[in-house]
Amino acid sequence: MYVGITNMSKRSAQSFYIVRGYTDANVQEETEMELEKALEMQVKHIIIEPFKLGDETASWIKMGNFLHKASVVSGVISLSTGYFKKDVFSYPLAVISFLAAGVYAVSWASDPCCKYQLETNIRKVEGLPLQELTSTSQVILVRRDDSRRKYLQNIVSISAVLVCGYRLYNLYYS
Repeated sequence: MYVGITNMSKRSAQSFYIVRGYTDANVQEETEMELEKALEMQVKHIIIEPFKLGDETASWIKMGNFLHKASVVSGVISLSTGYFKKDVFSYPLAVISFLAAGVYAVSWASDPCCKYQLETNIRKVEGLPLQELTSTSQVILVRRDDSRRKYLQNIVSISAVLVCGYRLYNLYYS
């Protein structure tokens, strides 16, 4: 474990936590607990050195991003096709949007990992002590505010379902 704060300027203090890799194969659980601790500390950057843990964490974050994008994109397409009276596409896409948003809310939104995204641009993490790492295949997570993203997802998904529900109601009761 390595926790530190580097001051690049007074305005942009960068905090980081390095989850170190261990040579003992039986310490996987300890490494996972260390990652949980880093997530709970809510530091700006988390650097994960063990390849397996970094890969699992990256896959988990990518799955959450996929659920979010599937919900938003299918909801937007449902709303647009509904506008052009293409109900064949609008209804199933609204259901997909609602289900993806539901799965996201149940399995992902309460996880502390949902506040982090993978950082692939090395220029954005130049202030971190990457030269001190023992691994060349580390995963770097950056904490981001996702509240607007969640609001967008929920508004689009609920709007798509409400519009389709309203159109179905008018279809059968008008």
